[in-house]
Amino acid sequence: MNRLSAILATTTLLASPAMAEMLPLEKDELTFGFIKLTDMAPLAIAYEQGYFMDEGLFVTLEAQANWKVLLDGVIDGQLDGAHMLAGQPLAATIGYGTEAHIVTPFSMDLNGNGITVSNAVWDEMKPNIPTDAEGRPQHPISAEALKPVIESYRAEGKPFNMGMVFPVSTHNYELRYWLAAGGIEPGYYSEQNTTGQIGAEALLSVTPPPQMPATLEAGTIYGYAVGEPWNQQAVAMGIGVPVITDYELWKNNPEKVFGLTAAFVEENPNTTIALTKALIRAAIWLDENDNANREEAVEILSRPDYVGADPEVIAASMTGTFEYEKGDVREVPDFNTFFRHHATYPFYSDAVWYLTQMRRWGQIAEAKDDAWYDEVVKSVYKPEIYLEAARMLVDEGLANEADFPWDSDGYKAPTPAADIIDGIGYDGRAPNAYLDTLPIGLKGDQTVVGSEIQG
Repeated sequence: MNRLSAILATTTLLASPAMAEMLPLEKDELTFGFIKLTDMAPLAIAYEQGYFMDEGLFVTLEAQANWKVLLDGVIDGQLDGAHMLAGQPLAATIGYGTEAHIVTPFSMDLNGNGITVSNAVWDEMKPNIPTDAEGRPQHPISAEALKPVIESYRAEGKPFNMGMVFPVSTHNYELRYWLAAGGIEPGYYSEQNTTGQIGAEALLSVTPPPQMPATLEAGTIYGYAVGEPWNQQAVAMGIGVPVITDYELWKNNPEKVFGLTAAFVEENPNTTIALTKALIRAAIWLDENDNANREEAVEILSRPDYVGADPEVIAASMTGTFEYEKGDVREVPDFNTFFRHHATYPFYSDAVWYLTQMRRWGQIAEAKDDAWYDEVVKSVYKPEIYLEAARMLVDEGLANEADFPWDSDGYKAPTPAADIIDGIGYDGRAPNAYLDTLPIGLKGDQTVVGSEIQG
């Protein structure tokens, strides 16, 4: 038994019903980082509702300038943990970019992202989009509608630039997924060229989330993929139109996680369980009673210390609706999901999907067998810690036993083809078979050499 396993075994005893009082904490003063996005909500709510304090934790929340600064802060110990892109712990652990062993006991949410284009691009796309009975654009909108627009830009010698928030972000992979599903090459990475633009028809580059609308307005990019409230901000400013949400792209897809170093978890096992308890309670609060607390959550998130956007902009997606074209408001009750559908459980299959996308686009340069995927995700995602925290909450009367997947092996049932934009199902237990079904992207032993795919 390794050290972490031994510590977890010890905490199992500590969390038994006979000892349900507060855990003895190894560290009670903590600083957590976040980016100004709606999905940092569990941190804000755990703080504002006193859930951290209930666990004996004195927490400071600090907004970070960008995802790299945030990750570096966790690695060097300036931050004890942080709201992270789900791809960050995985990429760091396998040594893509910054190398460090980062783990997560808690998934922060499902869905919550969108893809927005400029008004000019939208006007060019609209003739290619079928309409519904009310004359509105029919959703979900395929990137096939964008393909002729990109081709016309290329014919004029204009690169079609789009923004995403980080190379290993959900937004990068979702934007690539949407483009590829519409027959558009989003580009590849290689060990020598990390731009991700090898062979690209649409050129994707990094833009920090709060800067997305201004960058779009300036004409530097023609579209972007980002989390809320920055798609709805484009609508409010009258500069862009969200064309698809990630809920439409892949129903109930995983989003952010809460990340800590493996060393922190080993040195502070009880503190890790305590903070996970507080975050689970926050997620329950955010979704309970059919989102009855969302208006209060919007007010909290709108404060400058958190997201700092207008309440109306945050509410546009946070309260069960989503506004596409100005005035085109549609019901999307699960756009922001924090607890329903086991949103907080760190499923191995969610992590496998991120790794498949890293492999698909060349960030993982060489083929890996299925066992490698399983080994990596189990070193990063820690459902055993999550379930320790959940068990304590149930024993304390703060959560319902039926709300947690106690018997899961960490893998969800396969996602049906009907729930994904390209009609291709996903099974986390068979990553290579899944990669082989995707028409655009690396497969088998293929590698990127120079500007070509070989193999």
